[in-house]
Amino acid sequence: MMVDTRKSKRDQITHLLRVSDFQALANLAGRGGGVVTTLVQMLYQPDDLLHWRATEALGFIAQAHPKRIEKIIGRLLWSLNEDSGSFGWGAAAVLGEIGRNNIKLVEEIILMLFNCLEEEFSREGMLWGLGRLGQVHPQVVRQAAPRIQACLADSNPQVITHAVWCLGIIGVQEASSDIRRLVDNPQPVRLYEDGVLRDTTVGQISAEALERLASYPETDI
Repeated sequence: MMVDTRKSKRDQITHLLRVSDFQALANLAGRGGGVVTTLVQMLYQPDDLLHWRATEALGFIAQAHPKRIEKIIGRLLWSLNEDSGSFGWGAAAVLGEIGRNNIKLVEEIILMLFNCLEEEFSREGMLWGLGRLGQVHPQVVRQAAPRIQACLADSNPQVITHAVWCLGIIGVQEASSDIRRLVDNPQPVRLYEDGVLRDTTVGQISAEALERLASYPETDI
């Protein structure tokens, strides 16, 4: 009986994502090809938990096996071109996650990442990616603080939520008054954080961001 090894590996990757064993996925990527490609293929469904777990897994691989991730940076950047008709939303988030785990892989394209905030189709994903990058390198992301703060005026509650979340993470005190006005906003949103795809509200994320900001010294943007 012939075994479909491609299906077998995909099933193994899916299982490891479901149990959040990112280290095992990084180890698997180090032993052979196909893992990174499979994870990238899972980026097309942002409402799926496995999309987010795949994003996080690619970050782990960026740290453990950077050369495997270097090979897809160009593809991810190309997909940020709206004309690519590809998965720019997911690519924006992944690039931030890669930077969180291995800043050297994205340090030459940081300004390009900031420019993604100008494009509607990649804005939400980039805000999430910058938030993740900002958890480890807040000083890098603070360079884009005015652009991030401008996203608070967006018409999309998902974009507003991710902007609020990001500003809280990087400690932009100057955004406090704008965020405070959102605390009573009941619009439902989703946010991937701490391994969970949360169903929450704009107001709840705003309240949490204000708590974070209270612990930061004032910043200059």
